[in-house]
Amino acid sequence: MSTKTILIVLGEPNSTFSELLFKYFKSDLFKKNNNKIVLLGCKKLLKEQMKKLKYKIDLNIIANVNESIKKKVNIINVNYKFKKVFTKITSSSRNYIDKCFDLSLSIIKRNNKIALINGPVSKKYFLKKKFPGVTEYISNKTNSKNPVMLIYNKNLSVSPITTHIPLKNVNRYIKKNNIINKVTKINNFYKLKIKKKPHFAVLGLNPHCETISKISEEKREIIPAIKNLKKRKIKIVGPLSADTFFLKKNIKKFDVVIGMYHDQVLTPIKTLYKFEAINITIGLPFIKVTPDHGPNYEMIGKNKSDPSSIFYAMQFLSKIK
Repeated sequence: MSTKTILIVLGEPNSTFSELLFKYFKSDLFKKNNNKIVLLGCKKLLKEQMKKLKYKIDLNIIANVNESIKKKVNIINVNYKFKKVFTKITSSSRNYIDKCFDLSLSIIKRNNKIALINGPVSKKYFLKKKFPGVTEYISNKTNSKNPVMLIYNKNLSVSPITTHIPLKNVNRYIKKNNIINKVTKINNFYKLKIKKKPHFAVLGLNPHCETISKISEEKREIIPAIKNLKKRKIKIVGPLSADTFFLKKNIKKFDVVIGMYHDQVLTPIKTLYKFEAINITIGLPFIKVTPDHGPNYEMIGKNKSDPSSIFYAMQFLSKIK
């Protein structure tokens, strides 16, 4: 298996992400990992967090990715002024996180075979409502249009047609072409990276896929999109009622579930697989993965967080080509 380079943007410094990484670096899975892992963030803060959480991990401080070594925790330093090892999340970390992302993208621009993992950020303080999520933030920085959020598990993945927008606005974005474009991108990703032709299920927007209003999104947008995708030889069925779809007998028939809004599919996937799922952004010129958890500020400094998602992210990146 060829060696890959995986960049990890440490993200919000006041989060549980450093703790989860420490747990990964102390695991047997890290010892077996054939990839080069390069952290982008503040080395001084990371060392202090390590001390606070009582971990001992050697950091290999490097100036560029070409100096990285397998089986080592490589880090390219990005300066960040801090007073406390862990504290409340504020906008004070915004410029630091932005610098980390900019550095990662400049590195990847020279080699788009490098994969990116980003730690969690605060939508309130980092994105400041300018972008609905990190997916859109990275897409804007890379001039990538129409990114796709895929919450991936090897047994079942989900993707919402709309992401972080108010529920009252969802119906405006349920459009035939939007559905076609997103399903096509996911289908191509599965065939290219996972070496599998996926079977899709599409959920309706309205309860039981029915409505008494004059406009039916199912009839006007969703059904025509499905018919179009079938003509493209994509394995797809729907629209299906969301309230009963996630029964075991149903989900075992499919690889990907397309939902119409964020919580329609993310709530059940997180209930089914908890942290054994990762957020993959499709539509970028490189692979970007986000462990499926937020800053989790309530657990900061307690050393009790579940690291399953970062383990799953590393396993996924080790397997794909």
